Amino acid sequence: MIDFIGNRRKAYLLSIILIFAGAISMITVGLNLGIDFTGGTVFQLNLGDEFSLEEAQAAIDPYEELEGAAIQVVQGRDLAGDPTDEGLIIRGPYMDDDRRDAVMEEFQNRFPRMDMADSRVESVGPVIGGELARQAVLSLAVAIVAMIAYITYRFEFKFALATIFALLHNVLVVLGIFSFLQLEVNVPFVAAILTVFGYSVNDTIVIMDRIRENIQHRKKKDYVEVVNQSINQNLVRSINTSLTTLFVLIALLVGFHYFIGSLDLIIFVIALILGVFVGTYSSIFIASPLWLNLQDYKFNLPGRKAVGN
Repeated sequence: MIDFIGNRRKAYLLSIILIFAGAISMITVGLNLGIDFTGGTVFQLNLGDEFSLEEAQAAIDPYEELEGAAIQVVQGRDLAGDPTDEGLIIRGPYMDDDRRDAVMEEFQNRFPRMDMADSRVESVGPVIGGELARQAVLSLAVAIVAMIAYITYRFEFKFALATIFALLHNVLVVLGIFSFLQLEVNVPFVAAILTVFGYSVNDTIVIMDRIRENIQHRKKKDYVEVVNQSINQNLVRSINTSLTTLFVLIALLVGFHYFIGSLDLIIFVIALILGVFVGTYSSIFIASPLWLNLQDYKFNLPGRKAVGN
């Protein structure tokens, strides 16, 4: 039997290092917020032919709004599997419909083989972007409050507290990784985080429920043994479930990257992969050991009888 509780301080230290490093990155570099939150215009174009950055820059030079806009080449693959540079992403300030149409027409004139069916343009005003940011924070807050209430009712407040700490740990670690790698944070990212919330809670609750079953009529001095036993009993199940999910997500990531090319979907899947990986780790190494630490504190909210009492 693996001694998870005996190694919990090492797990806590690793988590603190990851969260601290992520916090430094978010403070110094910041998050790469997408237009969903900041407002602006994004052109995602398939030009049909390889091109140079100088050619792309020449196409947007006539438009003052796009002065200093970020230009990114998206590498794809042809039918033979060889890499090609036919994709282009331009991020700039908000532009109205007429100006966006003019930019698209300019690229069509310069690149006659441009695939319009595989090209798109999106604009979000700053007011809408700010509202989306508020709604995203509100969604996360509502999810956390609802989970605390439900877990407190079904189990006890200490279980809820340990679970929420583990979930916040997951969000902070994923945010730190996104900040360090400067991956875009957008609405699909928020959807991925909410999905990971549910996935992580499910994994954690399974272990918590096994703890509740094993701890009946046991003395407090036996809690360490019971928690270790409960985690080990669910270890294979947790790993197999996570690996199965990760295999599917990795297949989706490869498909989106090579065949669809949608950055929003790619970001969504990357966030899910990180969330599943970190969520599995926290369910095993953070949530249950943290509940054990909370047994030294006497506080329980009204609801079901506290475990072990």
